[in-house]
Amino acid sequence: MSKFTLNPLPYAYEALEPVISKQIMELHHDKHHAAYVAGANAALEKLEKARAGEIEINTREVMRDLSFNANGAMMHDIFWKVMRAPTDNNLPTEKALVVINRDYGSFDAFQKEFSAAASQVEGSGWAVVYNTPGGLMTGQLEKHNLLALNGCLPILALDVWEHAYYLQYLNNRAEYVKQWWQLVNWNEFEKALG
Repeated sequence: MSKFTLNPLPYAYEALEPVISKQIMELHHDKHHAAYVAGANAALEKLEKARAGEIEINTREVMRDLSFNANGAMMHDIFWKVMRAPTDNNLPTEKALVVINRDYGSFDAFQKEFSAAASQVEGSGWAVVYNTPGGLMTGQLEKHNLLALNGCLPILALDVWEHAYYLQYLNNRAEYVKQWWQLVNWNEFEKALG
């Protein structure tokens, strides 16, 4: 089985300032994301040993650990990739805007729906945009693995676990979401559209 790896960030820790601080980025990537990678690999190791007949496992428990940690690792990979240094008036590429307008009616409607999804995740989780066979669809993930749309690829992801923003925004998730739009890497979004 392939192991999960903690890839380096595609930019410096301070590259997203002032929207996301260097301190948050260091903790988020080097501690939280690293823990999901380690947890996924630990679950995979248990599965390998069980398949080889070396150990007995509680399959439900191991699968739950694998789902939580593997999805946590993969969602963070997407999250880092779809961000870049902040800019004012950060607007989608022409191709991305055509698809957004087709599926949401307007960029403003898209931004409003995604922001509401991010602000209203119950507890910890993610707001995502899926590229589905029928077009783009906004969704929420509780934790990393609940409420996912099976078979649909997330192409935009915003981490709204408290570790992603609390040191800087405290309990003001809505302000974090509002500021995050300055970071969206629309070129990566366009690539993910295919």
